[in-house]
Amino acid sequence: MSQDNSGFKGSVAGLSLTDVIQLKGHNKYTGAISVEYGDSQGVIYFVDGEIIHAVQGDESGEQAIYEIIKWPGGMFNIHPEMTSNVCTIHYRTDFLLLEALRRLDEENAGSTANKSAGPEVTPRRTMSKIAARLQEINNITYAVLLDKQGSPVQDSSIEAVALAAKGVLLAKTGNGIGDLMGLGEIKVAAVHTTNYNLLLYDSKQHYLSIAVKSDCNLDSVETEIKSAFVPAK
Repeated sequence: MSQDNSGFKGSVAGLSLTDVIQLKGHNKYTGAISVEYGDSQGVIYFVDGEIIHAVQGDESGEQAIYEIIKWPGGMFNIHPEMTSNVCTIHYRTDFLLLEALRRLDEENAGSTANKSAGPEVTPRRTMSKIAARLQEINNITYAVLLDKQGSPVQDSSIEAVALAAKGVLLAKTGNGIGDLMGLGEIKVAAVHTTNYNLLLYDSKQHYLSIAVKSDCNLDSVETEIKSAFVPAK
């Protein structure tokens, strides 16, 4: 593939990559878009029309999106069969595109001033303060506070609903085992899967369900979780 040709070529003729991203947003698309430029490759994951995750080389999340949008051309393909349980992006798609174009304009103008300071935005997902604080911890991909009936608190995103359902199922399963063994209700539970790990914490009125990357050490993550909520002495 020659890099002399400008623009992106893909399965939607006449549309740029940003056009396709916006179109997928309007269509509430769930799946992925793979992108290639020379030897570089990237993947952008959508859920219900919103970008939730992206990878490009060693970069992931927002930075991966910004790197891909900077490419002057390439090839893209649509993959509705590709999904991801990882969530590294928490801003609206329209903001991501505007911010990517702003950064590109600054680079083209040779400006480095205020490069990291974008416009003030509201994250496209609202969530409880506890969940937001947990997502600042490395290797935690999503967190949700939910009531004992399984309803997420202050978070109506599809990720929160799915993670809450998994948390309730884990709580019920653990409590059932606890009853059989005469141990009572569980307070903390962990499940290892091939895609991610799931941590569950139980309080009097709520559960806290946390998705963690599968390749990390859960003990170290739990230590960071405890540190996040224990005031420093």
